[in-house]
Amino acid sequence: MSAALWLAVAACAVGTLLMRVVPFLWMQRSLNSETGLNNMPQWLGILGPLMIAAVLGVSIMPVNPSVISWAATAIGLSVTLLVWLKVRSLGWPVAAGVAVFGVVQVSVALLQ
Repeated sequence: MSAALWLAVAACAVGTLLMRVVPFLWMQRSLNSETGLNNMPQWLGILGPLMIAAVLGVSIMPVNPSVISWAATAIGLSVTLLVWLKVRSLGWPVAAGVAVFGVVQVSVALLQ
């Protein structure tokens, strides 16, 4: 691998580590202080859901926007939601949504 690729991998690793360690250290310091949780900043409680929403937003956008890819995305999201409503877990809904998305994409490619 090239040096630029190793540098990018190292930067991603450090960024991922900091996203996990900094809030943990901040909370540890806040809990050990005399004010406790009252000293916790509001953004710290919102950070996790915001990161999940950002990842979801990026994942929903098709790589090559077309009617077929948007339809496959909508069908996959619908199946994911329906399976989640039935089982209320994380693994099966994601697997079902990805499988249905793939089946729609492959089916349309075979029909063309």
